[in-house]
Amino acid sequence: MAPTTDTYETRRSLIFNLWRPGVDPGRSWRQPLVDHSSCLGKNFNHKGCLVVSVHDRRGAVATGDLSRFRRAFYECLSRRADALFELCDAVLCAGGPVRSLPELSLVAEHRRGHGALYDAVANGDLDVARLRTALASVPLPRAADGRLVLAVDVTCWLRPEAHTSPERILCHTYGRGKDQHIGIPGWPYSFVVALESGRSSWTAPLDAVRLAPGADLAAVTAKQLREVIGRLVDGGHYKPGDADVWIVMDAGYDAARLAYLLADLPIRILARMRSDRVLRRATPPRSPGSLGRPRRHGGEFIFGDPASWGEPDVTTVTDTRLYGVATARAWHRLHPRLTRRAAWADVAELPVLEGTVIRLDVQRLPSGATAKPVWLWWSAPDADTAMVDLLWQAFLRRFDIEHVFRLFKQTLGWTAPKIRNPQAADRWTWVIIAGYTQLRLARPLAADLRRPWEKPTPSERLSPARVRRDFRHLRVKITSPAAAPKPSRPGPGRPPGRRNNHPAQRHDVHIVRAETRDPRTKKPKSIDPRPRRTG
Repeated sequence: MAPTTDTYETRRSLIFNLWRPGVDPGRSWRQPLVDHSSCLGKNFNHKGCLVVSVHDRRGAVATGDLSRFRRAFYECLSRRADALFELCDAVLCAGGPVRSLPELSLVAEHRRGHGALYDAVANGDLDVARLRTALASVPLPRAADGRLVLAVDVTCWLRPEAHTSPERILCHTYGRGKDQHIGIPGWPYSFVVALESGRSSWTAPLDAVRLAPGADLAAVTAKQLREVIGRLVDGGHYKPGDADVWIVMDAGYDAARLAYLLADLPIRILARMRSDRVLRRATPPRSPGSLGRPRRHGGEFIFGDPASWGEPDVTTVTDTRLYGVATARAWHRLHPRLTRRAAWADVAELPVLEGTVIRLDVQRLPSGATAKPVWLWWSAPDADTAMVDLLWQAFLRRFDIEHVFRLFKQTLGWTAPKIRNPQAADRWTWVIIAGYTQLRLARPLAADLRRPWEKPTPSERLSPARVRRDFRHLRVKITSPAAAPKPSRPGPGRPPGRRNNHPAQRHDVHIVRAETRDPRTKKPKSIDPRPRRTG
């Protein structure tokens, strides 16, 4: 008689091995079994044997990487470990987008009730440091030249009506009104991901940090990147002599300050700049016999004034399929003029942070919108023609992180739960990151379960959502260390008719206020139409 317990070893033997034809499959567990891993790259013709599943070496390696990560993820869980692990599986095996948290308890892979699900999110325990190490230990994508390209960006978990949730911040949003920038209360998270080369919606999330009220974005990002680079070195992804790691970011970051804080690391910063910035050129040679203090800054380079640009040091023209003719012009040794305020108030001597400014002009946009120029700042003082072409193409790959944010929110249900505690929100965030990493590792194994109206897609071109469709079938072939639930009954709860005598505390939204000024005094208007963002 076949065993009644559905243990991991039993499932593994039935799937990964050989069984004799003519024997009841329910009793095949008693027959001598041969591990299919020994059949890789060979054509076996055993008499009286039938191969159930034989994969190529790439599939076996991918299966091993996925199983090892699932085991490492389970070892990161301590309290409510089984419930959290099955919750992650339920997110990946659900039939459609995740709309609410309790509906995940109805997924077959989640063998517990909705009460255990809520308890796992609210009171579970997850070793974040250990999970970060596991994320840095899996295979990571690289650029065409073999270097690592990381992207950093902030996305918000909006909680506008959660008055009992602490540590909310006014998050910058765009597009909720007609051309309006609106601040909505929520929890902002800073993500660091590794980018792939070529057109893809895949990235490799490496870290996520929730920004606390009053936190300095540049300081938090610098600490986050320093720790990520350290884990990549420990994981063997970077060795002395390798090409520098590129960090790509949008205009919301102070790229010059990040380059200053991370100058001791083997990295280079590539960031977009606002079109109203003003930078300074290098100091010209001092004339003999000049008196007074030496100049620290040269002439102005005003983004909005073409007369101040001069001749570019590098000019490249590239014909692209999506953007038409792309023209990139670069100017060397430009730096921002720093002042002793805010983050630079306590610095003994203000540094001169020289870099390369790149202006990218394209002929058209795929969406049909008006193509505006893009200004980029590179933390190296000079870049040749080949480097300029690589830099603006690397910046375009930064938009892959936006696809990941959309997948997190619209498909995996990252912001769907109405969680009160920010610590529980952090826990749920790491569950989503672990689930997405499993999708990325399962990418070579997934079959294309396309809809009738969808075009066939090769396995290497499957999107994360299409890989997720087949994860339920892949799950039975990989490690599932979660134990079966024990019989239990729900608690009595609050007696009927008794009111809640412990109402939740209400919290205000953290707002950064500017210096107060006498409302009777008007701010003087500048007669100079040029933009003056010199910082």
